[in-house]
Amino acid sequence: MRTIWKGSIGFGLVNIPVKLYAAVQTSRLDLDMLDGKDHSRIKYQRINEHTGKEVPYNRIVKGYMLDEQYVILDEHDFEDASPEKNKMINLENFVGIDEINPIYYETSYYALPEKQGKKAYSLLLKALTGAKKAGVARFVLRSTENLCVIHPLDDVLVITKIRFDEEIRATSELDIPKPDTITKKELDVGLALIKQYTSPFNIEGFKDEYNGELLKIIKAKAKGKRVKIKKLKVTEEKSDDLYSQLMQSLGKKGA
Repeated sequence: MRTIWKGSIGFGLVNIPVKLYAAVQTSRLDLDMLDGKDHSRIKYQRINEHTGKEVPYNRIVKGYMLDEQYVILDEHDFEDASPEKNKMINLENFVGIDEINPIYYETSYYALPEKQGKKAYSLLLKALTGAKKAGVARFVLRSTENLCVIHPLDDVLVITKIRFDEEIRATSELDIPKPDTITKKELDVGLALIKQYTSPFNIEGFKDEYNGELLKIIKAKAKGKRVKIKKLKVTEEKSDDLYSQLMQSLGKKGA
């Protein structure tokens, strides 16, 4: 794994030097964009919209449109915006991990200690595990301030980026159906159905089946063959009687 960030976790008056590693990776197949004519790879260029010429990467700057004019920013501007957060993950408070709605989660990083921070790292790890809490903190990554939670996973501290509240869209513009149209007997069967399908969560039981099937097709096509695809049978319900559909669902579990 490659280190993507170095800094410190601020735990009270204690600074824990750490380095971050990407904890997640995509399971999607790495497909290249090709020209359908000769299968040459497609390359993307950074083109000046006025001259039509390619712009070298070292000449590209970042700007913000203000009053119909761009204000150009450099690296010092980003550092000056929050200098104390550039290399510090500041723990602000502690919460129960189940208090955070999953809609806020983004991506995760493994945090490992530098040599001089191992003891303080172990203390924070054990304290969070014992208290069954997660720390809420802020840090700057790639010139952007991020909100995150620091939580234990086995013997490693994980830093999971979460969204700020203003990044979550309000539901007020949605046409949300009213729940008072559900009868008691329909709700009772719905609860029974949930109970029947309830089991301990085991992530290993869920595989990326789509990409697995796609890879089979790719390997078969490479040999000039075609994989037999299981046709999805779509059954149309003759009735919109929710209660009867729920009752039929109860009978299908394990069938």
